[in-house]
Amino acid sequence: MEEAQGIVARLENSVRQVMLGQEDTVRRVLATMIVGGHVLLEDNPGTGKTTLAKAIAASIDGTDFQRIQFTPDLLPSDILGVNVFDPQKQEFSFHRGPILTDILLADEINRASPRTQSALLEAMAEGQATIEGKRHDLGDLFFVLATQNPVELRGTFPLPEAQMDRFALKRSLGYVSIEEEMSILSAQKEGHPLDQVRPVVSREELVSVKKAVREVRISRELQEYIVRLVAGTRERSEVKLPASPRASLHLMQIAQALSLFEGREFVIPEVVQTLAPDVIGHRLVLEGDARYSGHDGVSVVRELLESLPVPA
Repeated sequence: MEEAQGIVARLENSVRQVMLGQEDTVRRVLATMIVGGHVLLEDNPGTGKTTLAKAIAASIDGTDFQRIQFTPDLLPSDILGVNVFDPQKQEFSFHRGPILTDILLADEINRASPRTQSALLEAMAEGQATIEGKRHDLGDLFFVLATQNPVELRGTFPLPEAQMDRFALKRSLGYVSIEEEMSILSAQKEGHPLDQVRPVVSREELVSVKKAVREVRISRELQEYIVRLVAGTRERSEVKLPASPRASLHLMQIAQALSLFEGREFVIPEVVQTLAPDVIGHRLVLEGDARYSGHDGVSVVRELLESLPVPA
């Protein structure tokens, strides 16, 4: 366990050298990646979403990083790959798509059509991609970090509910403080900090961390607390589509990983409470009246947290 904590500390420190003022988000994104989940970052342009993905990839030795700029004319084959006929060899050769990677940045994912967005569903859910009838395994470290702009809605397509449920965590970076933004300017006067990032952990070390996360203890009482919290979304009249058992599983797993980052061998209720809005909120679809009155999934989860008794 101590060795695993040292590995995640090296990885976190490497990414934080680039992502100034985003300590909490960096830790949550890394914790989600380690348990095999995927992250949706919804924020304004220029807040560092792309930089975060590049910093993570640069910090892990032997990983492949690909970036897809989603646009309305993007096709599923542009993501998955396609067989192309070679007239000289008189045979088809497979051109790999960017999805066959370790870390995938899906930039402005909501600008692509639902058909193209659906090309990610199998990969995110099962860690594989079926291309022209052939299955391609994506490996133990496959991680999707998707971004979308919450303000610009022209030319965008809302992500379907099934795809939202595949994201283990939804997070916003937000703007940093004046002092932190001054530090960013100072750090980039002579170059970008990304240029200085070097691998600090190996693929094998991250695989060992995945095993260590499963050994982080979580009491039966806290597991019941998680289940009751998720089940509570199914009893709210303003919720049209509640959270599924997948939300309970993701919340437990990320809480275990975050506890490892914080140097503990067991999960405490406070970790679950701080994670719950980011893990559950984006999965909820509210009735029209609730949306128009200013409610959203995060506010529903926070109300449930206030109403549920916390295990001792």
